[in-house]
Amino acid sequence: MFTGLVEEVGRLQSVLKRGEAMVLHIRASKVLDGMKLGDSIAVNGVCLTSTSYDGVSFMADVMPQTFRHTNLKDLKPGDPVNLERAMAAGGRFGGHIVQGHVDGLATIVRRTSDANAVVYELRASRPEMAKYMISQGSITIDGISLTLTRAEHGEFSVSIIPHTLAQTALQSKMPGDMVNIECDVLGKYVDHLLRYGRQGAENDTKGTDRSGGLSTAFLAEHGFM
Repeated sequence: MFTGLVEEVGRLQSVLKRGEAMVLHIRASKVLDGMKLGDSIAVNGVCLTSTSYDGVSFMADVMPQTFRHTNLKDLKPGDPVNLERAMAAGGRFGGHIVQGHVDGLATIVRRTSDANAVVYELRASRPEMAKYMISQGSITIDGISLTLTRAEHGEFSVSIIPHTLAQTALQSKMPGDMVNIECDVLGKYVDHLLRYGRQGAENDTKGTDRSGGLSTAFLAEHGFM
């Protein structure tokens, strides 16, 4: 599990591609401290596994599923990448629950200044992602825990403070660039449970056993709605 607080910006040294499989060689420093083979590292918000490392870099495999659904396939040697180690037990939880499981991509539509902040307006590549986005809710963009300032019909905005911009690879992202998006996992679980509950209710009407789950009627009955 991650928090979405980027620890450092690494540099991609090389990329080895074999069809839709990749091996990334990333130069880093802070995330190498205490690293062991098999450790999880979030690279632009994608949970990868360290397969080898030395004092200045590490390597990680990218499987076809990850290749197809993230922006890692577009990386070139020299590109900056956001890096975060898995959260240590007992550490501060400064961001929100981030799994490193990307839900889809988004395109940066506009980048504007707002006093000391920079506002990014984006459009999700998959319309169904919109149901997990609410104003003032959490979202992860290229591994960065951010707060949504606007969310409607798959288009959304975030406002970035100078520190976050300076300490992440987001500073190099411009309109037209693609970024990895991970929606808030809590919203995804609630959505799944509600759908599961509705399916159970439909089974009830057919005279079959209901296997359980939440429903809007259950939430209303118990004072949650």
